Amino acid sequence: MHYLHLIGVYFLMIKKVFGRMTRPKVLRKLIFKEIDDLIIGSLGIVAFISFFIGAVVAIQTALNLTNPLIPKELIGFASRQSVILEFAPTFISVIMAGKVGSFITSSIGTMRVTEQIDALEVMGINSLNYLVFPKIVAMFLYPFVIAIAMFLGIVGGYVAGVFGGFVTSEQFITGLTEDFIPFHLIYSFLKTFIFAFLLVTIPSYHGYYMKGGALEVGKASTISFVWTTVAIIIVNYITTQMLLS
Repeated sequence: MHYLHLIGVYFLMIKKVFGRMTRPKVLRKLIFKEIDDLIIGSLGIVAFISFFIGAVVAIQTALNLTNPLIPKELIGFASRQSVILEFAPTFISVIMAGKVGSFITSSIGTMRVTEQIDALEVMGINSLNYLVFPKIVAMFLYPFVIAIAMFLGIVGGYVAGVFGGFVTSEQFITGLTEDFIPFHLIYSFLKTFIFAFLLVTIPSYHGYYMKGGALEVGKASTISFVWTTVAIIIVNYITTQMLLS
């Protein structure tokens, strides 16, 4: 019953987010600020992790090709499939749950502790719309981040495979292009949009409804990371079962 109550409050929060809207001029400034904080500020860590994940996938695939009858093109094929289907959308989203999610929870939680949210309500502003809606709009650019992660993951696989002497450039590119199914990209970006929504709303929920002082802000950030990760993994399973089965 306790968890059902929390889920009910969560969906009520989402309804209020799209309730009484803040003035468009104010929202525009807030959206650009959130794009800078949530999207542009995350590109560095995403690029670094994606490149080396792709490299590791290529190396591990190459080291497991012990049978000489298995074509080397499989290294490029495995790198593409692993990065596009799982590592870029799902693994990067879990990383973002720690970076972006903790930032959102701590920033909103700090506003709750310092009574800034109460001040917004006193001024007649829909605090949930003011705080959460710009973040949701900003995260519409999240698939762009995942697209960069996919590209750099495959580049990392190419660099590790070719310059590591595991596969030739021609073999890797052949494996990269053969048996490509365009729907896999649609599947990946579809679940990326869902992940983006979860990455904003769950941390916002834990920050907005937290109680206590500065110590509780840290605890709320940790809890929001855990629940965001759990939600991403469950949604990943459901979308995979529905779209790829």
